[in-house]
Amino acid sequence: MAEELHAQVAAKLEEIGPSVAVALELKVDNYFDVIRGLVDDFSARKGLCCFYITASVPSSTLSNALVALEVDTKDVRFVDCISHTLMGKIEPGERVAHVESPSMLEYVVLKVEYFARQNEGKKALVIIDSVNSFAIHNDIKMLSEFFTVLLNSLKVREAYPVVLSLPDSLKPEVKEMLALVCDYTLTI
Repeated sequence: MAEELHAQVAAKLEEIGPSVAVALELKVDNYFDVIRGLVDDFSARKGLCCFYITASVPSSTLSNALVALEVDTKDVRFVDCISHTLMGKIEPGERVAHVESPSMLEYVVLKVEYFARQNEGKKALVIIDSVNSFAIHNDIKMLSEFFTVLLNSLKVREAYPVVLSLPDSLKPEVKEMLALVCDYTLTI
């Protein structure tokens, strides 16, 4: 089942193509299978950079989980919006850019832009994990503006932007906003 899920996620993104913002609705039980499908089955196999924006799980935890799943992480860069809040002092790394809080949305955009410039000429998969977590820290108007700016800048770069959400715990106004800023909704 997990292998089928990996292949399903990768095949669907391949079918959709670049410059299409995808809202990917998943269940918690499928979280690591979906991440593996995105990072390994899709991004690594296509030779893409992967920019992983996390507001729910610290980058160190995600990185360790990917290594445990035997996923090649050499082309994965993290914009970590949660570690500083959870752990306070954090060690900088060349593959991790820390943002003090998920409410500092302009810094998230700047960090993604920084990684994009570092990897100029190479297309990217950009995973935003998750709209649920960002919605906890931001009002809907700011969140809508953030996603509009970020997703449009990624589309211009012919990136593959994917916004993760847990639909069972999503407020109706956030779900509506997500439908407005994303071009396609994929339910796993």
